Amino acid sequence: MGSMDWIDLRSDTVTRPTPAMRVAMAAAEVGDDVYGEDPTINLLERRAAEIFGREDALFVPTGTMGNQIALRLLTQPGQEIICESRAHILDWEMATAAVFSGCLIRAVPTASGILTWKDIEPVIFGRGSSHRAATGLIEIENTANLAGGRVTPLPVLEEIWANAKERKLPVHLDGARIFNAAAFLGIDVKTLTRGFDTVMFCLSKGLGAPVGSMLVGSGEHMAQARLYRKALGGGMRQAGVLAAAGLIALEQMPARLPEDHANARLLAEALANVEGLEVDPQTVETNIVIFRLQPPLTSTALAARMKERGVLISVVGPHVFRLVTHYDVSRQDCVAAAQALSEEMEASLAAQA
Repeated sequence: MGSMDWIDLRSDTVTRPTPAMRVAMAAAEVGDDVYGEDPTINLLERRAAEIFGREDALFVPTGTMGNQIALRLLTQPGQEIICESRAHILDWEMATAAVFSGCLIRAVPTASGILTWKDIEPVIFGRGSSHRAATGLIEIENTANLAGGRVTPLPVLEEIWANAKERKLPVHLDGARIFNAAAFLGIDVKTLTRGFDTVMFCLSKGLGAPVGSMLVGSGEHMAQARLYRKALGGGMRQAGVLAAAGLIALEQMPARLPEDHANARLLAEALANVEGLEVDPQTVETNIVIFRLQPPLTSTALAARMKERGVLISVVGPHVFRLVTHYDVSRQDCVAAAQALSEEMEASLAAQA
């Protein structure tokens, strides 16, 4: 089976650059970005700053690097970072907050995956204790990936911003999929992120660019962020070829995200009544669907069976798997994947009977 035949629902990171992106990459004007001389990167950074209403922006190779630079910028070693217990910075970023920033993560479990001020306030600690580490930063992830792409609404964020400001606590947004959140809410990203000190967002997920994420914030923060990027090995040279694709991702791709959301809802609704599978279509707000399997069926076994049928799914727990819709999976692909999953579940249950 050739690579073009797969229905790949593992992640929106698997999107391939569009024809327009490839043309732009081939024609990109470039220079040495470590010297600040790559015109295409400079343009991308200016546009990102404009779109998010910030002073400056920084192009980074990955979302993880963008997040980790922000954590370093906004904290002191020995502090705590508050985040939701399923946050990407906790489970998927190699404990870099401890290694690079010398900070401990204070994980707060929630039923929905969405942090509110009511969840955050009880775990904030001041600098006065001779035993307890002080809180240095609040981190929010929107959309919340492992909570099934759930969206934090603007009023919830506004309450966090206002209270954090009162406590003189910085707030960082892991906005890997912030354009998905904005599309769901019908709000622009500038409004949806205006109270954060720093925002990281990915060009390489739903927006379809092959590589790259952005960090946006104040001019002072971004000047320091540039130095931290270099320290992490993220100083790139003629990376305008990547930024050219990033510009198309930023300018042209957000408008098509509702299509991915509709496909994710289709998957959830098609599989909601399949025996042995648990999913609530009402919680599917963006392009991610999390399914629970009733034991003894494991997600690893199911993923292997689905792969044989040409459908790739992501294992996120012993009895939990994830489907992510994106630019490279059509509605027809989603219908076919749902049918294959439904048949596979039926066969597995029959084998257990």
